[in-house]
Amino acid sequence: MFARRLCAIAGGAISRRGIALSAATVAGVSALTYPHTPAASLAVELNEPDARKLMINLKHNLSGAKRPMPRFAFLLLKEHPYGREMLRQMLSEGFVPEMIIEEDSNIADEEREKFLTRIEGNDIAPPIAEQICGLGVKHVSVKVHNSKNVMPHIRDLPLDLIVLGGTRIIRGEMLDHPKHGVLNAHPGLLPACRGSASPAWSVYHEIPIGSTCHFCDRGIDTGNIIQKREVEVRRGMTYEDLCYCTLVTSGVLMKEALLTYIHGDWTRFRDVGYAQSKGDRPTFKNAPPEVVAAVKQKLKDQTYGHYVD
Repeated sequence: MFARRLCAIAGGAISRRGIALSAATVAGVSALTYPHTPAASLAVELNEPDARKLMINLKHNLSGAKRPMPRFAFLLLKEHPYGREMLRQMLSEGFVPEMIIEEDSNIADEEREKFLTRIEGNDIAPPIAEQICGLGVKHVSVKVHNSKNVMPHIRDLPLDLIVLGGTRIIRGEMLDHPKHGVLNAHPGLLPACRGSASPAWSVYHEIPIGSTCHFCDRGIDTGNIIQKREVEVRRGMTYEDLCYCTLVTSGVLMKEALLTYIHGDWTRFRDVGYAQSKGDRPTFKNAPPEVVAAVKQKLKDQTYGHYVD
């Protein structure tokens, strides 16, 4: 199926060994993918991993993008479902990270299990290694996502962006390293719902449910907003459904932010016009069991104030 999809885009034929592409197709993308392939070559046969890379570059070339695909590092807690979904969304549009840096720690394990409980019964994206198989992405682990551990891996990389896919609060030198900023997608509507467990606190405090993609600054969920989107909450939806919807929406918003990067005027999002207001609520911490119980009861009784039906 993958081979047929590539051939539909590139104009080639499937062979038993791989995918045969015409000389014109090879010449059209060789500068990006195969810089040493002579334009006079009659054809090239690619295995599936190489074909996947070529399809990504073809998609970008045909999209009319105003700037090259961003070079970015992707940070997440080890195998966190939030980051796995975000990676799936980004790869679906051809955004392949230069490097993936996972935090392998007790906190990462706790947060992953906590989140798996929150989205229980819903689809989980494939493991990281499976998603990046054949793409040549460097995949490393650190004990803690801090500048001391992360900067040695990225200091010599001319990164355009760092993308966060579920991490602890990022501070220090990392924030200043990429040319065009550090991006986060938050599973709550900013500035109304900052911090942890946003779906729970949103229902508890009668805040609409949604996600926000924003730049990271030295505060917590306070950087300039790129875009945000409200989730349609319907009667009968559970707390687990809301957590899952904001997870997927966050991944989609990050994918769309990267599309904006290659197609739009990226610098305008750094302007003061996109700055967040202070907000009238505190930065929330993890919701205690009694709050989660109250939220689940509220949804069961259908007394939440922001249903669309």
